[in-house]
Amino acid sequence: MAEQDVTPLPEHGSCFICGRENPKGMGLVWYTQRDDEHGLVAFSDFQFTLAEQGPPGFTHGGASAAVIDEVMGAVVWRSGLKVVLANLNLDYRHPVPLHTPLRAEGWVERTEGRKAWAFGRLVLPGGETAVSGTGLYIHAPHLFTFDYYG
Repeated sequence: MAEQDVTPLPEHGSCFICGRENPKGMGLVWYTQRDDEHGLVAFSDFQFTLAEQGPPGFTHGGASAAVIDEVMGAVVWRSGLKVVLANLNLDYRHPVPLHTPLRAEGWVERTEGRKAWAFGRLVLPGGETAVSGTGLYIHAPHLFTFDYYG
C-alpha cells in the first residue's frame, strides 16, 4: 500500500483511547487505509505504558480490550454506521509487554441491516497477533449528535 493512501481519522475530545482533551487518556491516533484482503482497515501504531499495566511489565487485559474495541468501532464508523458495541469476544494469545511498539488494526467483516461485525487485533513487533477480537456493533444514530469519524 502506498503511503499516500493513509488517511488520518479525526480525534474526538475526551475519549479515553484517542481523545486529546483527556489528561488520563492514551492519546492514540487512528488512520485508515485500503488493502486488497480486508477493504478498509483502521490502525494505530502505539505502545502501552505503565498507566495500562496489569501484571508487572505487561498490559492489563482490559486495556487491550479497550484498544481493540476502539479500532473496530472506528472502522465501522468510518464505513458509515454510527454504532455502539453490543458484544465483544477476545482471544488473549500472548502477554502484551509494556513499552513495546504495537499495531492495533481492525476491519469490518460484514454488515447486515443495522448490525456490523468487525475483527480487531494487537500485533507484536515480530508480526504475531497477541490479542484478537470480534465485535458486534449496532447502528444507533439516535444516540449521537456528532460524527466522530465522518
